[in-house]
Amino acid sequence: MKWPVLPLSTALASAEVFTDGDWVESKDQDPHGDVRLVQLADVGDGGYIDKSARFLTSTKARELRCTFLKPGDVMVARMPDPLGRACIFPGDPKPSVTVVDVCVIRPDSRAHDPRWLMHCLNASTCRNQIAGFATGTTRSRISRGNLGKITIPIPPLSEQRRIAEVLDRADALRAKRRAALAQLDTLTQAIFLDMFGDRPPGSNGLKQVCLSDVTTRITDGTHLTPQFVEAGVPFIFVKNVRNGVIDFRTDKFISEEQFKVLYGRCPIEEGDVLYTTVGTYGEAASVGTFTKFAFQRHVAHLKPDVGKVVPSFLGTLMQLPIVKYQADRWARGVAQPTINLKELREFVVPMPRIGQQRDFTRRVAAVEKLKATQRASLAELNTLFASLQHRAFRGEL
Repeated sequence: MKWPVLPLSTALASAEVFTDGDWVESKDQDPHGDVRLVQLADVGDGGYIDKSARFLTSTKARELRCTFLKPGDVMVARMPDPLGRACIFPGDPKPSVTVVDVCVIRPDSRAHDPRWLMHCLNASTCRNQIAGFATGTTRSRISRGNLGKITIPIPPLSEQRRIAEVLDRADALRAKRRAALAQLDTLTQAIFLDMFGDRPPGSNGLKQVCLSDVTTRITDGTHLTPQFVEAGVPFIFVKNVRNGVIDFRTDKFISEEQFKVLYGRCPIEEGDVLYTTVGTYGEAASVGTFTKFAFQRHVAHLKPDVGKVVPSFLGTLMQLPIVKYQADRWARGVAQPTINLKELREFVVPMPRIGQQRDFTRRVAAVEKLKATQRASLAELNTLFASLQHRAFRGEL
């Protein structure tokens, strides 16, 4: 079925709102404010995440002439990861505004269904166009002007609603798998508390140490601008470290020669831990069966001191709330929250005896097997969902 194809800005000509969020600096914020400041990190790929806790006063919001959000608004992230991801704002108990790196769309309800628009923007056809309009080298972004240049198909409103309903049902299955994985993540924390509890420093042999005390080195990825090649050693980014796993799927590579120069003095070895420190910070994963790879400077590289810590124990420990709490405390910045290496080295972690660490890792390994099964199922559902999206926006659904 052939539908009209229009630039997004043209399609949204009658929209109530098509604007960037607001420029709200740190000095404008107030932890006791009565207005929620929705962050870039709250904008998920197809779903609102609701993870931040930033506020300002209503007086300051009026002074800055902020655009207040309404339930049903489409929020589009103008920075990674991934660039251009969209979700629906579900509402909040507090009046809410958002940051400048989020585009807000309140479509004309007579012309466009918000959920259809969200799904359309998240489809590969739009995502690829967005990538083509991206600017920036260290961290890509898309301006609202360029976002308005991408083209989208415009089916009748009734068809938009039908497509949105089909994709919503398929997405609900993915959400159930993600929820199951999240539940398994809490099981790891439960095992830790069952074995070690909330013990005070030094009690029952559970010491409190700095990360620098149990690692031989904490550094980060290359600060040099990589010379990318068409094929070679995979080069990974913050987005490749998620949920305790390193995802080696990437379209960026460096040569063997450059790899040797960058990592000759501090090779990446099995059991080392990667930890994201910029943007989506606080994600950790152990290096498993070794695959040669390189990574950007926004990812920290922890080399365990095997005489003091079991590497897999450290990898799991870095994913637990006791570490995430410290990451949240030390992260600086709004658009790109950052943890510097000096602060990371000073993170305080509980350190059981080596035998206890091994017992813990054996129990966690059983949980990891269950998680691997759920991840495989989720991957299949993601493939199905992508196929449905592709067919939907070609008029073949």
